Amino acid sequence: MSSLNKILICVLGPTASGKTSLAIRLAKHYKTEIISADSRQFYKEMQIGTAVPSVEELASAPHHFVQHKSIFEDYTVGDFEKDFLVKSEKLFKNHKYLILVGGSGLYIDAAVKGLDNLPVKNEKIRKELEEKLNKEGIESLQKKLKGLDEEHYNQIDTQNPHRLIRSIEILLQSDKKMLDLRTSVKPKRNFKTIYIGLNTDRDLLYERINRRVDLMMQEGLLSEVKALEQHKELNALNTVGYKELFSYLDNEISLDFAISEIKKNTRRYAKRQLTWYRKNEQINWFDVHHDLNEIIKRIDFFSKNT
Repeated sequence: MSSLNKILICVLGPTASGKTSLAIRLAKHYKTEIISADSRQFYKEMQIGTAVPSVEELASAPHHFVQHKSIFEDYTVGDFEKDFLVKSEKLFKNHKYLILVGGSGLYIDAAVKGLDNLPVKNEKIRKELEEKLNKEGIESLQKKLKGLDEEHYNQIDTQNPHRLIRSIEILLQSDKKMLDLRTSVKPKRNFKTIYIGLNTDRDLLYERINRRVDLMMQEGLLSEVKALEQHKELNALNTVGYKELFSYLDNEISLDFAISEIKKNTRRYAKRQLTWYRKNEQINWFDVHHDLNEIIKRIDFFSKNT
C-alpha cells in the first residue's frame, strides 16, 4: 500500500473528554486498530488511577501500548517514538487507517512529528538539580524553570520533579527557549495525520473530571495506591491520583482533602493539555457530545483530499 494512502487518525483532548470511547467507535467504523499515546496508561501496575480502558473496551477493538510496561522499567518518550514507528509500520501493511489516542501531547508529537534534537542527559547538572530538590523542595525547581522559560513552564506538569529537572537541564545546556529548540527540522513520516480533538466548555469539563475521580475512588483507587505505596518514589507513580493518596497514607492530609486535591490537580492537568494543543492549528475540534457521523465525514474528506 502506498504511503500516501496511509492515514493516522489522532484522537486527542483533555482528560475526561471521551477520547477512549470515540477511538473505539472510529476503530470499529474503519475496521482498524488503536495505538495508545497516553503515557500514564503504559504501566500495568496502574489501572484505576489512569483510567485504563475497561476489559470490555479493550476487547471491542485491538489496542496497543496499554499496560505493556512496568513501573520498574525506564521507558522514555524516545523509546515510545521508536516503538510507535515499528508498530505503525507493521499495522499499516494491513490497514489504510490507524487510530492514535491519548492526552499526552509530547508523546503524540513524538509519534506524529518526531522528537526534537535535544541535548543529551548531563549528569553533573542533573545531580546539582536533584540536590537542590532535596534541600530546597520542588518550589525551587519551579522558580528556576519559570525564570528560564516561562512559556514552557506554563505548559508542563510543574508538580513532576523529573519533568522539571529534565527541562531545566535542557535549557541550561542550550541557552535557548524550548520553543526555539522545537523548530528544528523533523523527520518525515510515511503517513498523513488528521487530528480530531474533543473538548467542551470549562464547567462541563470540570464536572466530568470530578465525576471521574469519584468513580475511581468507588472502583478502589485507594486500594490500588496502597498496594504501590512501597514504590512511591518511582517516577511513574509521581502523578495525579497517586501522589495525593500517598500523602494521605503518610498521615499528611485527610482522605477528603486528598480527593479534593486529585480533582484540583486533574483540572490543572486538563488546562495544561489544552495549552499544549493550542500550538496545533490543524486540530479539528468537536464537542464531547459530538455527532460521530460528522467526525467520519471530516476524516473521509481529509482522506480524499490530502
